[in-house]
Amino acid sequence: MMTPIASGETADGAYPEWRISSQGYTAVITAVGASLRELQFRGRDLVVPFDFGAVRPLYRGAVIAPWPNRIADGRYDFDGAQYQLAINEVDRGHALHGLVHWVRWEPLDVTPNRITLGHILVPQDGYPFALKLAMEYRVGSTGLACRLTATNIGTGPAPYGCCPHPYLIAGAGLVDNWILDLPAERRLEVDDRLLPTGLRPVTDVDCDFRTPARIGDREIDHAFTDLISNDGRVEVRLTDLGSGTGVALSWDQSWAPWVQIHTADRPEPQHNRVGLAVEPMNCRPDAFNSGVDTPVLAADRTHVAAWLISAIADRAGR
Repeated sequence: MMTPIASGETADGAYPEWRISSQGYTAVITAVGASLRELQFRGRDLVVPFDFGAVRPLYRGAVIAPWPNRIADGRYDFDGAQYQLAINEVDRGHALHGLVHWVRWEPLDVTPNRITLGHILVPQDGYPFALKLAMEYRVGSTGLACRLTATNIGTGPAPYGCCPHPYLIAGAGLVDNWILDLPAERRLEVDDRLLPTGLRPVTDVDCDFRTPARIGDREIDHAFTDLISNDGRVEVRLTDLGSGTGVALSWDQSWAPWVQIHTADRPEPQHNRVGLAVEPMNCRPDAFNSGVDTPVLAADRTHVAAWLISAIADRAGR
């Protein structure tokens, strides 16, 4: 059994990871998928963790690129050609969450409170485009600052989308007793294969969290848009009804006009509704097939996605 590693050190074998800490925050980052395995503030979990050396469940904390969410049937057209991706969401028949969540990222820079991991995505069947990726995590007084940089190192344009995939924790118990503050005006409706069918106002689908409200028994696995920002910044807040503790995830609306929310409704009791997935995205689900807003990264251009995860203190200010 390998021992979890300390700040700036790497473990031998299949499970290298790094622990960074500062100002009461501690994060553990794994090489596989550049995943956020743990995030705590003063010993309190802010994301649903997974065990050291375990196969990461349900994309928890993974970096998602070069597309977020799913591509219908794994097929899309781009720049006059048709492509077929491998199907990894077998029950629904889609290509889910990109190509880098199971690859091993390499450390580029490590300090006690910051780490940057890198990966070169090589051209391959279904995605013949080359990307240079760098994922930085930094802890400080405001929380865990995250920054994903993608550069198109190929000779032509590439379709490109991304998102983080943390499951946030407000306090003890399940999502049912947490208060969600989600400043979104419209929700993307989906069919039984979770493919987009059209937008509806949140007031029409019992998902209006512009005024913070208890999640209760709602089952949500939808993208939201028409986000309401404060000076260009969007913040989703999650607080525990009993203790008042919580967690917030915020980002600049300029790069992510969409956010996927998922109440983690699962058949496995240990996974069911234990956290809330909050995934800011630069494009909608199945965006490569949208026909009107396919995200494109030109050759030699760089896309930057940045977000912040912060603790919300309890009513006593702790």
